[in-house]
Amino acid sequence: MTYRWDAEDYARHSGGQEVWARELLASLDLQADDCVLDIGSGDGRMTAAIAERVPRGRVVGVDSSTDMIRYARAAFASDRWRNLTFMPADAAALPFDSEFSLVYSSATLHWVTEPRPAIAGIARALQPRGRLVAQMGGHGNCATMIAAVEEVARRPRWAGAFENFKSPYAFHRPEDFKRRLEEAGFEVLESRLIPKDMVHADRTALIGWIRTAWHPYTAPVAVAERAQFIEEAADRYLAAHPPDAGGVVHVPMVRLQVRARKPG
Repeated sequence: MTYRWDAEDYARHSGGQEVWARELLASLDLQADDCVLDIGSGDGRMTAAIAERVPRGRVVGVDSSTDMIRYARAAFASDRWRNLTFMPADAAALPFDSEFSLVYSSATLHWVTEPRPAIAGIARALQPRGRLVAQMGGHGNCATMIAAVEEVARRPRWAGAFENFKSPYAFHRPEDFKRRLEEAGFEVLESRLIPKDMVHADRTALIGWIRTAWHPYTAPVAVAERAQFIEEAADRYLAAHPPDAGGVVHVPMVRLQVRARKPG
């Protein structure tokens, strides 16, 4: 199922994702002439940050959302970004062949239910000795939030909308993803789970995050009723996991971080 992303709303409510993406970016060991593919470029902020670090290289950001691509192109359209391009593409059907020295992806590949086509596309896109550095939702990710949202979805008011519902998230175990990478010929340097704390300033910020990033659980609900469903989901979560003394909301998350190299 294809979801409609509100790029401006996402940009306002994706601070947690940005913090983790910048942490991953800081570990990339970029060279000035690297050619980089960013899978799941979203609003383009991280893709542009990579482009700043490879002044003699080039960066391509791809996203399955045409709304995100449109937003990123408009936000980073000046002459300052001559080495930066955005284009629509599905992570499971990448249209590249030996073009990149590095493939980077943050908070995207858990949307790909079957990872083999995505991994094969990444292998094709990389030059010999090219690197993959990615972080995505891992096994156990968002368990407390999913429990709260699914409990609300079972309530009589909402249950009809969720008949035959199946989550598209693929939160892999590190050993399983490592095996898939090795099957595609990669030398795997890292595949591990990292616990994270997703921090939201208050209830309003939590609602904004659910609204902008939890499309599989909100899209089944009629547009006119969606805000009410989201508020109920947020309140159910907060009832089980109250804010801290400062009013800050915490959501335990688990990231799967992988690093791999294509053979020479």
